[in-house]
Amino acid sequence: MNHFVTIARPFQRHSVLLIKRFTSTNESNDVLVLKQKIGAVATIGINRPTKRNCVNYATADQLVQAFEEFDQDESVCAIVLHGIGGNFCAGYDLQELSTANTSILPDKRGPMGPSRMLTKKPLIAAVSGYAVAGGFELALLCDMRVMEDTAVMGVFCRRFGVPLIDGGTVRLPALVGFSRAMDLILTGRPIKAKEALEWGLVNRVVSCGTALGQAVNLAESLKRFPQECMQADRRSAYYATYSATSLEDALKYEFDNGVPILEKESVHGARKFVEGAGHHGKFQLQEMPGSCDTKNSS
Repeated sequence: MNHFVTIARPFQRHSVLLIKRFTSTNESNDVLVLKQKIGAVATIGINRPTKRNCVNYATADQLVQAFEEFDQDESVCAIVLHGIGGNFCAGYDLQELSTANTSILPDKRGPMGPSRMLTKKPLIAAVSGYAVAGGFELALLCDMRVMEDTAVMGVFCRRFGVPLIDGGTVRLPALVGFSRAMDLILTGRPIKAKEALEWGLVNRVVSCGTALGQAVNLAESLKRFPQECMQADRRSAYYATYSATSLEDALKYEFDNGVPILEKESVHGARKFVEGAGHHGKFQLQEMPGSCDTKNSS
């Protein structure tokens, strides 16, 4: 069963000069995406370090497969996306794009892979080095971004006439506002960690070399919460931001989406509180109903 939800209308199949699928390169049999499970957290690493983890057709396919695998894994509560070897992702592979032949755009995914999908599990980006062009768009795909203090983001593809077609023009204005989004989209300039944090573009700034570990810790902290409630609130926030036609529509979706959780998790959670759990704002919760800890121990 596919747990992805497409957050855009079905794509038209446009004949364009696009990507030739390489089968004769040395990478043809390589593992371009590394997958790992650390407790209830799954990590997905783009593994083309000599290319600053730029994504080609094969890598995009492997990213989709990894996202789908972990999204269906009920023992996983959150997913961390990162890059191997010091860079998050430098965008699409321009060498591959430069040898384009007459082909068609993928009709079931974005050129960068999972960029047009909404998983049911929270996504966190661990940003190191360069997260630019399509790599910037992959970072924007995630719910939260943990950025190293030496890392750089930006629409570097502005220089070469490569458009944002993996959600950049949709997600960036939603995250930082239209005016600031235009600053980055039109100029293509780099944005560093301090400014990105001030803008709300990233959620945490951490020391160089620590983004992955910090992102995993952040993802791990989500497992203690009742999962269906957390996922329902996440869906409601996405709907209100990207899909709602009015305030009334957003409020109705939130209510309809949240009410089933009351019986599944809220009543049990309220009983835990009455018994003494979580008093005085404490977050040291033990075996809350519906949490990953409870599910994985049963």
